[in-house]
Amino acid sequence: MKEIIDIVAAYDEAVKSGKKTALATVVLVEGSAYRRAGARMLITEDGQLTGAISGGCLEGDALRKARMVILQQQPLLVTYDTMDDDDAKLGVGLGCNGIIHILIEPVNDAQTNPITLLKAAISSRGYSVLVTVFSVEDRKSAQPGSCLFLADGETLSNGLETLPYKSELLDDAKNALDNQCSSVNTYEGYTAFVECVKPLISLVIIGAGNDAIPLTKIASVLGWSITVADGRPNYASADRFPFAKKLTVAKPDQVLNNLEVNEWTAFVLMTHNYNYEIAFLKELLPLDISYIGVLGPKKKLQRMLGELEENGTVITQRNLETIHGPVGLDIGSETSEEIALSIIAEIKAVFSAGSGKSLKFKTTVIHSA
Repeated sequence: MKEIIDIVAAYDEAVKSGKKTALATVVLVEGSAYRRAGARMLITEDGQLTGAISGGCLEGDALRKARMVILQQQPLLVTYDTMDDDDAKLGVGLGCNGIIHILIEPVNDAQTNPITLLKAAISSRGYSVLVTVFSVEDRKSAQPGSCLFLADGETLSNGLETLPYKSELLDDAKNALDNQCSSVNTYEGYTAFVECVKPLISLVIIGAGNDAIPLTKIASVLGWSITVADGRPNYASADRFPFAKKLTVAKPDQVLNNLEVNEWTAFVLMTHNYNYEIAFLKELLPLDISYIGVLGPKKKLQRMLGELEENGTVITQRNLETIHGPVGLDIGSETSEEIALSIIAEIKAVFSAGSGKSLKFKTTVIHSA
């Protein structure tokens, strides 16, 4: 999602500057590649690149082809066979072992274009689906390209109505949304990359102390939506937290009044104020929160939960599974920056169902299809 956000921002800047653009999307990978299907890159006519479709080896060639696409205003499907060691034949230096299909589309100023669909995905609060259609069999035929955005209760199309297989494609998109899983499907000589896009993680930091600042910085690099809440107005300020999308100054029982919470919301309690945190934790426990991190020793969390239970708060097994205290992964953190890194890594692992262990011990492929 961070890449999509950066691409949309770069596109808006290009429009302001009057620059023409093209969007390159990895639509199909056979074998091994540095980036998987769904990787994107925006190219401006003057050669500015935002996003990435490889580790750097394909971008130069894609730039040359994108300029041709911008000039001709016709989508182009480009295939790089990295299993061929003859780099001179390919004209680029490649290091993977797979076949990469990249669709390059011109982005015009029509009401609905590929960027419009990306903007819809960013705005979606839940899972969404983006569909890109192309033809490997007949590269000279029209490449439909980015044609559909689908989310719960929302549909946006870009040329979908002209496709003879639109009903089947729409059904496959709905299945991808229901199953929260991407797929590749074929229709009458055409292939569709049906991409299920995960929602943006929302990080709510309870506490605006100095140690919360690096946490917002790292989260912003990942493109997460950041909220900082504290009871002290001189702490929760825009000067101290320029990366926060929202700043809230409130008492513990009022913080949630100004927040939209869903399954992709993570909370980290780090106020260093025991009374504030126990009062806020009381507000959180009845909700189905996916991640609650509590800074400090385990004894502190056990004491908080014990006091809440003694005072009538029901603590479920689900609560115990989603509360992480001490917060963060065990990476030997000492400084506030290192602690922030361990917290962000744990949140990412939880929302991605990752183990948090070293990849050297992973026995399956690193990236799922």
